[in-house]
Amino acid sequence: MITSFITHPHCDLHHMGPEHPESPLRLEAIRKRMALAGILQQTMQSEARQASDEQLARVHPQRHLVALGKCVPEHGLINLDNDTFMNPHSLDVARLAAGAVVRGIDQVYRHQADNVFCAVRPPGHHAEATEAMGFCFYNNVAVGAAHARAKYGVKRLAILDFDVHQCNGTIDIFANDPDVLICTSYQYPFYPWRYLRPEAENVVCTPLDSGTDSVAFRHAIERDWLPALQAHRPELILVSAGFDAHRADPMAELCLDDEDYHWITTLIMDVARIYAGKRLVSVLEGGYDLDALGRSATAHVQALLGLPYTREEEKAI
Repeated sequence: MITSFITHPHCDLHHMGPEHPESPLRLEAIRKRMALAGILQQTMQSEARQASDEQLARVHPQRHLVALGKCVPEHGLINLDNDTFMNPHSLDVARLAAGAVVRGIDQVYRHQADNVFCAVRPPGHHAEATEAMGFCFYNNVAVGAAHARAKYGVKRLAILDFDVHQCNGTIDIFANDPDVLICTSYQYPFYPWRYLRPEAENVVCTPLDSGTDSVAFRHAIERDWLPALQAHRPELILVSAGFDAHRADPMAELCLDDEDYHWITTLIMDVARIYAGKRLVSVLEGGYDLDALGRSATAHVQALLGLPYTREEEKAI
């Protein structure tokens, strides 16, 4: 398997204050753990490019993009909501995050890679069509999905989100679009407290109770996601890869382990192999315990590479 690893050093320029959990240290933890495990060296590494106005405007109305641009401060931080802050570099970095998914789509359709992991920030799955929220400015995975449809004529695609928070932004953008299947697992009831039980026929929700462990999680995914994916037969699979359902994460109360991320990635790859010519593009969402994030992302990329799971030692890196 050829796995592309897309990132950009400028992702570190976006920060929301020294105490904010969505920090530049997240990507450092991923890169360091993957390198120590010998996984990073097995990927095809490339840099993200900024998403264009046209690419962003396929999912975010132009008036919203203009309004967001007017919020950029000359210095310091401004807040868009209680937990989403913007510094002078934030929107440029957010363009890189969305553009990474666009580049990943190009790579799998140009047969440069079998699959892709975009290690970028800020995350995107909470960004609705006309609202930035939940640490997110642009909806990275939605921008990639729209690019795949516009440039490569993709008819049926699936967006799979295993972050501990539900992908309200992705649902807001694609609700009731029969060509886009959205499968989302999340702690219930939990932030963002909207779209938690949407009526859209193209959205498969897997709400999980606090304390849900590996066995219950795997059963729920097989029960809810597999029949929907088999019926939809996606030509492309996009993954919102959040690792904050890990038992060590401070933001939630699910009890997944590193190996669960290898398991679900392998399951998704099997579906991609059957229906999508292996085409799978994954983008980082949440994950806020740095050590658990590094190990979980490494397990995710191990699976993308077609490698068996290797347990990483649980200690600070």
